[in-house]
Amino acid sequence: MYKTIATLLASLLTVMAFAAPSQASLPEFTKLVEANSPAVVKILSIKSNDAGIAGMEGVDPRALEQMPEMFKHFFGYPGRQGPRRQQQSMGSGFLISDDGYIVTNHHVIDGADKVLVRLPDRREFDAEIVGTDKRSDIALLKVAGEDLPHLGFGDDESLKVGEWVVAIGSPFGLDYSVSAGIVSAMGRSIPNEDNENYVPFIQTDVAINPGNSGGPLFNLEGEVVGVNSQIYTRSGGSIGLSFAIPATVVADVVSQLRENGAVRRGWLGVGIQEVDRKLAESFGLDKPRGALISQVGPDSPAEKGGIEAGDIIVAFDGKPIDESADLPHVVGLTKPGTSVPVLVIRNGKEVEIDVEVGALDGEEAPSIAQVDAVGGRLGLVVDDLSEPQRKRLKLRSGVVVREVLADSPAARAGLQPNDVLTSIGNETLRSAEQFDAIAATLPANTHIPVRILRRGLAGFVAIRIEE
Repeated sequence: MYKTIATLLASLLTVMAFAAPSQASLPEFTKLVEANSPAVVKILSIKSNDAGIAGMEGVDPRALEQMPEMFKHFFGYPGRQGPRRQQQSMGSGFLISDDGYIVTNHHVIDGADKVLVRLPDRREFDAEIVGTDKRSDIALLKVAGEDLPHLGFGDDESLKVGEWVVAIGSPFGLDYSVSAGIVSAMGRSIPNEDNENYVPFIQTDVAINPGNSGGPLFNLEGEVVGVNSQIYTRSGGSIGLSFAIPATVVADVVSQLRENGAVRRGWLGVGIQEVDRKLAESFGLDKPRGALISQVGPDSPAEKGGIEAGDIIVAFDGKPIDESADLPHVVGLTKPGTSVPVLVIRNGKEVEIDVEVGALDGEEAPSIAQVDAVGGRLGLVVDDLSEPQRKRLKLRSGVVVREVLADSPAARAGLQPNDVLTSIGNETLRSAEQFDAIAATLPANTHIPVRILRRGLAGFVAIRIEE
């Protein structure tokens, strides 16, 4: 009997020994929250009109009807109480200096006539808007104060998928709430309403809700690694898909807003598209990668540097470009006027080009849209471009599609009358006669890249002739 008891005790101690490290590895958030929450603020954005409800990122307006009544007043929702005289929306933010500089989201204070800031110790300040940047969704505020609690930025580039992160904010007006989760993905590309994409978002499963916008995302060291900006939801609440602006982007934007009141980004002046499997094969790549240049803007930094339509950028300033969406992230963070090496694949070979990055200034800056791959090629009736067409389209050469034959490779690929073809493979198209000659010699059962121009947007397609 004693032997049996001793054996059981030994087994129990063994189990406890294995269990202890597992329990010890669980994160402890209390010290992090106590040390950093005093610098997290609540932001009230007051508007004198009924233009809309701020801070409800990605929320279907119908979800407002389903929101519990106890939460609706935090977002200025009138319910059945009749028209409101002022609209008040709410978000979060955090102090980054002891003299009162505050970071929040652009959409939290966009269009505000007055901005109030409340600290956890119940102090309240009128805030001055130092500057905002719509492209990154960052705004910088300033309140009058001294010796205020503040936070520091950490290194978001060292974040790993699966790492614990913590958010503090005021979801649905519930002041200074804490939620935790893990990093789900890095470098998520989410184009804004203007189809611009300059932020490589951090995706987390932290419970982020309306009102968290502009609040900090911490690593376990208590450093701010991101600013909570967006959620994906169908109900108005968290479903485990939240997105934060990386601290690297925030720090750069804040520095420029503080010094200049505006943000200047790197600009290349190209249209890009994703390289799919068919296009990769047509350009001789072993796998899909890089950003395919579909269009080069006239007098752009890309044109001056020697980048051509049909080039595939696989590295920019030493940073790999695995997907087309990676390129705007890297270029945007490059200081204008900087000369950087750009590695492209041209005619199946790697070529390094030095390009001086231009400046993307203001909301009216020139840009070329990213387009989707469409189209094909043979089974076409084409004509030479007329002189007026060349001038209007600013092209030196090309052919225009007059007819797409039924059940042809071009028809199956989706080409349409009035599309303009500017190249096939590595050949620039100069005439309809040349097009017919090239088409007759194209190899069968392989993908051939074709560059088209449709309604002012250029793109590449891969066509396959099966004979």
